[in-house]
Amino acid sequence: MRHNLLGKSNISISELTLGCMSLGSDYQHASEIIDTAIENGINHLDTADLYDFGLNEQIVGKAIKHRRDQVVITSKVGNHFQADSKEWYWDPSKKYIHQAVRNSLSRLQLDYLDVCMLHGGTIDDPIDETIEAFEELKKDGLIRTYGISSIRTNVIREYAKRSSIDVLMTQYSLLDRRPEEEILPLSLENNISVVCRGPLAKGLVSNQMKDIIEKKGENGYLNYSYEELVKLNERLNEIRSDYSIQELAMHYVGDHPAVTSTVFGASSLNQLEENIREYDKTDHIDETLYRQLQELTKEATYDNHR
Repeated sequence: MRHNLLGKSNISISELTLGCMSLGSDYQHASEIIDTAIENGINHLDTADLYDFGLNEQIVGKAIKHRRDQVVITSKVGNHFQADSKEWYWDPSKKYIHQAVRNSLSRLQLDYLDVCMLHGGTIDDPIDETIEAFEELKKDGLIRTYGISSIRTNVIREYAKRSSIDVLMTQYSLLDRRPEEEILPLSLENNISVVCRGPLAKGLVSNQMKDIIEKKGENGYLNYSYEELVKLNERLNEIRSDYSIQELAMHYVGDHPAVTSTVFGASSLNQLEENIREYDKTDHIDETLYRQLQELTKEATYDNHR
C-alpha cells in the first residue's frame, strides 16, 4: 500500500486509514482488527476523545503499545465531556485543548500524538486562541502536527488562512461531491492534505448497494431520492466493466489529487479485509471512467456555512 506525506510535515500515512470509532468495546476483537490493518500496510489509525467517552482511545492505545513505531495516531479534541454522565459541550478554548490533549495521551498511553485535530468548529469560535493552543502543543512536543475535522467551508477557509494546519478531514463520496467546489481546491492551494471520511456513503455505494438502498434508502440520501439511488445503481452496473462498485467509489475519492488518505471504519475483520481488497485491486481508475462517474452523479455545493 502506498504512503503519502501529510501536508507540509514529514509524517507519511497510508492511502487507507482505519477509522477506529466502530471498533466496539471488546478489546480482543478490536486489537485483531487493528493488527490485521497494520499487517496489510495501513499505518494510520484515527480515533477521538469523544468516541465511547475515552474508551476508544484506551483500546487503541493498548492495542498499539507494542508497535508504536509502526503507526501514525490521530485523535481529536474540542468536545468537553464527562465520561460518567455522558454529557458534553463544545469547547475550543486554549485551556481546554491543552488539557484534552494531555488526557488523550494518558488514555492512549503515549508521549505524543502524531496528529491532533479540532473535532468540529464554528466561525464564532476563538479561532486564533485555538490555533495558538495547537502551536504550543506542537512546540512542547505533545503533538507533531494538527488539523481540523469539518465540512464548514467558512471555518476551513479561516484555518487555511490563519494557521499552519497540515490536514483536513471531511466527508466526500460519489454521493457527496460538495468538497469538489471549494474545499479540495483550497486544500491543494495551501498544501493541506485531505483525509476523507464516508467514502461509501453509509454503504449506498458499496458492493451491497442494491440491498442497502432497500434497507436504508427509502428517504433518499442528501440530494438523491430513493428512485435516483435505484437508477444510479443500475447505471453503475452498466459502466463498471471489470471494476466493482465499491472499487469505483473508493478510487473516485482516493484518486483526487487533494486526497492523501481515505478513512474506513470496520466493526469486523470481514469489513476491513473487504475494504483493503477492493481498494488494492487497482492503482487508479482511468480518466474516461472517472468522467463517466461524474456525469452519473450530481455536482453539489454547501448551502450553509459560506
